[in-house]
Amino acid sequence: MSADTLNSDEKTSTFPITEVNRVKRVPDRGRYDKKTVYEILDAALVCHIAYVIDGRPYCTPTGFWREGDHLYWHGSSASRMIRTQGKGLEVCLTVTHVDSLVMARSGFHHSINYRAAMVFGHAHIVEDKDEKLKLMDSFVDRIYPGRSKLIRQPTPQEFKATTMMSMVIETASAKIRDKHVDDEEEDYAGVPAWSALYPITQVLGAPSDCVRQLPGLSRPDDMVDFEPGAPLDQVMSKTYRRTFGSPAAD
Repeated sequence: MSADTLNSDEKTSTFPITEVNRVKRVPDRGRYDKKTVYEILDAALVCHIAYVIDGRPYCTPTGFWREGDHLYWHGSSASRMIRTQGKGLEVCLTVTHVDSLVMARSGFHHSINYRAAMVFGHAHIVEDKDEKLKLMDSFVDRIYPGRSKLIRQPTPQEFKATTMMSMVIETASAKIRDKHVDDEEEDYAGVPAWSALYPITQVLGAPSDCVRQLPGLSRPDDMVDFEPGAPLDQVMSKTYRRTFGSPAAD
């Protein structure tokens, strides 16, 4: 399901606040509208998926993407994580963007500006072969718009060795800190400690062409957003829109 297929009610909806997704620490930083949650997810390349196997907690980093209210990721068919999650395992998927370091006049008020999302649901293996192949293409196109039409399709062995996972977003919340130094009032004049905010941006470098590149090839037009120096989260948001359209809550 693409973002553009959602009706007007779904585009403006929020996740109900429950004991599962409620932001308890500094609750005014909590966000429950889908627009905010989805924008944080769509700007990310990697998530962390937490789950429990035989009473032991695990947390696995992996690439992922969103389509509507569904999240998708892939893994090796031999992976214990994939085999266990495929049975409908309950998982918690998280994404964090670090935006700046904040140096204050006390250790308590040193902080980090960030955008984070926490999403809950049950993971399932995508069994249908046609849907699986479509998702494998979507995973490539989510990062590099239109690229699945330029590259070869997976071999039978590659197809068999890859498992695609799906999860309906059952509930979620976001948490955002976006402020400068915020000290106790008496510390501004009473503590002689230099204080500042350091912005953090992960950016693209210049491409390094494959040494065996066929002659006459250049960067595809669909990758116009891949400019050296471009912030990665902004590029990922743009490539998401190029492939799937506007975020669901726009």
